[in-house]
Amino acid sequence: MPMQPWFPDAKLGIFVHYGIYAVDGVPESWAFYDGRVSREQYFGQLAGFTASRYEPDAWARLFARAGARYAVLTARHHDGVALWDTAQQGLSVARDTPAGRDLVGGYADALRAHGLRVGLYYSHSDWSHPDYPTVRHPSPPAGMGVDENRFSSPEPGAEDPAAWNRFLAYRNAQVGELATRYRPDLLWFDGEWERTAEQWGIDALADEILSVSPQVVLNSRMLHRGDYATPEQGVPLRAPDGPWELCLTVNDSWGFQPQDHRHKSVGQLVRYLTETIGAGGNLLLDVGPREDGTIAPEQIARLEGLGEWTERHADAVYGTVAGLPPGHHYGPSTLSADRRTLYLTCFDPPRETVSVRGLRNTVRRATVLGTGTEVGHQVTGGLHDVPGVLWIDAPAAADVDPYATVLALELDGELDLYRGAGRD
Repeated sequence: MPMQPWFPDAKLGIFVHYGIYAVDGVPESWAFYDGRVSREQYFGQLAGFTASRYEPDAWARLFARAGARYAVLTARHHDGVALWDTAQQGLSVARDTPAGRDLVGGYADALRAHGLRVGLYYSHSDWSHPDYPTVRHPSPPAGMGVDENRFSSPEPGAEDPAAWNRFLAYRNAQVGELATRYRPDLLWFDGEWERTAEQWGIDALADEILSVSPQVVLNSRMLHRGDYATPEQGVPLRAPDGPWELCLTVNDSWGFQPQDHRHKSVGQLVRYLTETIGAGGNLLLDVGPREDGTIAPEQIARLEGLGEWTERHADAVYGTVAGLPPGHHYGPSTLSADRRTLYLTCFDPPRETVSVRGLRNTVRRATVLGTGTEVGHQVTGGLHDVPGVLWIDAPAAADVDPYATVLALELDGELDLYRGAGRD
C-alpha cells in the first residue's frame, strides 16, 4: 500500500527507549545478552522500576516544543518486558514491577492530545521468553563474555517446532494487543536479524496488523513488508531508495546511562536534521528517560534548542521534499511541496555571497527565512542552454542564525536544474 503522506511530511520524530534497564543505567537488553551483567542482575531491575514521576503529558509537550510530529516508544524491547498490561505469558511492568500499571495508554493519549502521531516499538525477539531460546551458541564469540544468555540465528527447522509455534502465537498476540488497544499510526519493529522472514511469519503478521489498522506505517524491520528504511547513527552518504528515517541518539546511548555525558550540541542536531531532510529522510531523535519517567535536563535542553530552530525555519522543514543534488550548493537544501521555493541551508555565516550552480529558473525574490529580510542576487556567466552561477548576497549579521541560516528562493516556476557537463 502507498506510504501515508503524514510520515514523509513529518521530518522529525522522537524515539523513547524506556524500560527496566534505566534502573541500573545499563544498555537496554544487550547488557545481559552480551554478558556485561548476569541475567539475574539484569532482571533484578524489575524490583526497582517505579515510573513514579512518569507524566506522559510532559513528554508530549516537550516533544511538541522540539518540533516533532511523531514519537516512538519502546513498548517491548528484546528483554521481553512489556510496558503495558499484556494478557500474554511473559514479563510486564504492570504485574512484575512496582510501576504496576500500563504505561503505553497514557503515552498514546498524551501524544494525540498534542497533535503528535503515535509510534510503538516492538522487538520480534524476546530473550526472556521460555519458548524463544531454543538454540544456543555452542561457544561465545571472542570478547563477548558469558555465553549463558546468548542465542543464535538457526536455520529453518533447526529448533523445536512446537516451542517456536508457541512463541509466534505469543508474539502475534502481543502485537495484536498493541494494534487494537492503542491504534498506533506507526509500528516500529526490531530484532528481525535473528530469523528469516519465513521463520518470523512476516506475511501473516503484516496481514493481521493491516486488517486491524490498514493505515498503519511499518518500518523496514518488517523486512519485505516494511514501508521505509531505518539507517542508524549516521546520515547515509547516499540516501536509501524511497522513504527513510535516520535513528540518532542525543548522546551515545539509546536508554538512560548516567555516565554518558557525550550529548550532541544543538548545532550538531540542527546539522543532522537539515542534512537528513535535505536528502529526503526523517530524523528520529532518541532520548532515554530515567526509571522514574523523567528526562534528563541535558536532553530536554537539546530538544528545546532544536525546537527553537525548527520553529523559526518551519517552512524549510515540514512538508518539504529533498532539495538540490550534491554539487549545486555547498550545504543541504529542501524544496517546497509545489517545487517553487528552494531553501538553502548555510551552517557558517555566509561571506560576501552564497552560490547556486545549474539553476535554470529565474529567482523572483530571495529572503532570509525567520527574519524575512530580502537579499540581493544576480547571475553571472552562462552560455546558451548552460545556466550561469546564481550569486546571493550574504545576509547582514543581524539576520544570521546561530546554528544554521536558511535562504528562501522564490522561483519563477517549478525547480528546473541543468545536470550536464557544460559546453566545450
